[in-house]
Amino acid sequence: MTLPDADTARGLLRHMLRIRAFEDACAELYSASKIRGFMHLYNGEEAIAAGIVPLLAPADAIVATYREHGHALVRGVDMGAVMAEMVGKQEGCSRGRGGSMHLFDATARLYGGNAIVAGGLPLAVGLALADALQQRAQVSACFFGEGAAAEGAFHESLNLASLWRLPVLFVCENNLYAMGTALARSQAETDVHLRARSYGLASTAVDGMDLLAVREAAQVAIDHVRGGHGPYLLECHTYRFRAHSMFDSQLYRDKAEVERWRARDPIDLFEREAVNLGLLDADTRVAVQAQVDAEVRAAIDFAEAGTWEPVEQLTRDVTTDSPA
Repeated sequence: MTLPDADTARGLLRHMLRIRAFEDACAELYSASKIRGFMHLYNGEEAIAAGIVPLLAPADAIVATYREHGHALVRGVDMGAVMAEMVGKQEGCSRGRGGSMHLFDATARLYGGNAIVAGGLPLAVGLALADALQQRAQVSACFFGEGAAAEGAFHESLNLASLWRLPVLFVCENNLYAMGTALARSQAETDVHLRARSYGLASTAVDGMDLLAVREAAQVAIDHVRGGHGPYLLECHTYRFRAHSMFDSQLYRDKAEVERWRARDPIDLFEREAVNLGLLDADTRVAVQAQVDAEVRAAIDFAEAGTWEPVEQLTRDVTTDSPA
């Protein structure tokens, strides 16, 4: 395994702490009715975004699901703009119109946030096709849950990507439950990465709670795609610590299962390993957490001081005046 240097290790820890602190704050704001609509949190899955997104080039594209806050933050979308989007202010990255499930930032090449299960896969294929036609050595990374593997768009997208040898990195964030349905209760083949091989894709699975393992597997996958060898599917086995969404009572899984997975918290695992390897000092997390907490507080203040979009602008980007 190629280990990161000390500065990189600190940055990786910071990415995960930023995601966790941001989302914990979002949960509080949601409970206070300051965030409305649907919201899906990434707690427990931080090692995937933190392990993969920093390895992508600035020109590479990212497509995600409705559980995309972490991807946006690691990609470099301003935390204040993300928080403003969460509370519906026009200073948000989608002008407050998308909310939690539709974060978008063209300058960061973050093309959603997609509320439709498997809806991002065809979009990633289209972005990759454009790159291929323009002969650009870029990668389109598509993040999705294991529930998407039951959708037709999953199979169609993998088939076309393989047929045309498109530069797509498919990343399955397999957290075992598609909303409230366990994977084994709905899909005969529970190893998602094996399905990719039926379409001729290279693929592998990795422990999604182990940041260094995710990072190593992702580098292999990205090099494969960028090298012109066709698409690749990386399946990350992970677990969400919170409910599917804020409206989920979680009656489909017991508390003992959740606690078993919490014992493998990716932030704790990485911190211990990095300290043991001499990449981080024992007190690094405390210092980084203080910086992150200040950033989150500033993001909340920015969002709450933001402005609502004027009613007169509600048709902006939605309708156009018909020619006379």
